[in-house]
Amino acid sequence: MNSAHLWNDLIQTLPNPHFLQTYEWGQVKAKYGWQPLYAVWTEDGAFRVSAAPQTPAAHPQAACLLLKKQILKRGFAARLSILYAPKGPLLDWNDALLRKRVLDDLQTFAKQQGAIFLKIDPDVVLARGVPGAEDEIVEENGQTIKAELGGRGWVDSREQIQFRNTVILDLSAAEEETLKRMKPKTRYNIRLAERKGVSVREGTSSDLPALYKMYAETSVRDGFVIRDENYYMTVWRLFMSNLEDLTLNVPVCVPLIAEVENEPAAAVFVFMFAGRAYYVYGMSRGVHREKMPTYLLQWEAIKRAKAKGCSRYDLWGAPEVFDESDSMWGVYRFKEGLGGEATRTLGAYDFAPNKLWYNLYAEVMPRLLDAMRARGKEKTKQGLSA
Repeated sequence: MNSAHLWNDLIQTLPNPHFLQTYEWGQVKAKYGWQPLYAVWTEDGAFRVSAAPQTPAAHPQAACLLLKKQILKRGFAARLSILYAPKGPLLDWNDALLRKRVLDDLQTFAKQQGAIFLKIDPDVVLARGVPGAEDEIVEENGQTIKAELGGRGWVDSREQIQFRNTVILDLSAAEEETLKRMKPKTRYNIRLAERKGVSVREGTSSDLPALYKMYAETSVRDGFVIRDENYYMTVWRLFMSNLEDLTLNVPVCVPLIAEVENEPAAAVFVFMFAGRAYYVYGMSRGVHREKMPTYLLQWEAIKRAKAKGCSRYDLWGAPEVFDESDSMWGVYRFKEGLGGEATRTLGAYDFAPNKLWYNLYAEVMPRLLDAMRARGKEKTKQGLSA
């Protein structure tokens, strides 16, 4: 069994396996300065971290893809690193003894690695529904875990890599029931797109350059910053290559393209792994927007995810503040219209063995990131005008 299947099989035995914890995601980040490390906790009490997935000697109880990056190549600071577990660690977070063991080991490991900080952002749910709404459900265990992290010295991270909140769509119902759960305006726009001649097809690798250009156009129009083209090509091609693997344990990426008279108008990239689909990248052009191609795209994504055995669809992102003041409010209203439920999670928490280095890093990095984003935005504009 190869490394990818070994690791992906292992994490699927654990609660809430996420595509950002897969072997493939580690390989993407390895191309951009990160070293993937594979941590496993087994029922015999062992904790092991290795540079490549290995078959555990006993039944795994928890696991974590850890990404490590050295800060500088030379001098004293070359011994310093940062650690990040995207959407990890994976374990039964309701098991108090197990989570104590996992957090203890992670904190010790971070100290041994000379880490400025270790960042985790597991899918620990704090509440479901909009804050203050009648149907809001507060998850007491999530609140307990949040308090425990604070008591251990973990801090709510100033740098949230993933969205803290999201919208989850239940795919377990039949298609007709799924449509009924949508807002009437959403159902109307899906049918409008069909009447106006919008069609949806699955993209191929030959479509990727055009899709990146569409994504860049979207970022300039909507005011968000994206990475360089090579990064997305790496992600898309790697996960799309798994579409040829007929086994069920591999993460895949499916590009869907909405067209009007063979002219691309919008597209989405849907990732799928372990019974869960994720709407990660969305893009559109200025043309044919009145024909509502994005609505039909999401309906087709839902149907394809159901056909591939997914029971949940993570619509990837919701506001930090659930009112019109949040920049994501319009996007949230679109996702809510699909019948999804707002889900508020723990978000990213940092453990900093050395507070002095952590505070220095926290002061300097935002300024560096702002400068990088400004340069990236300008390069994107220049690329579109070339």
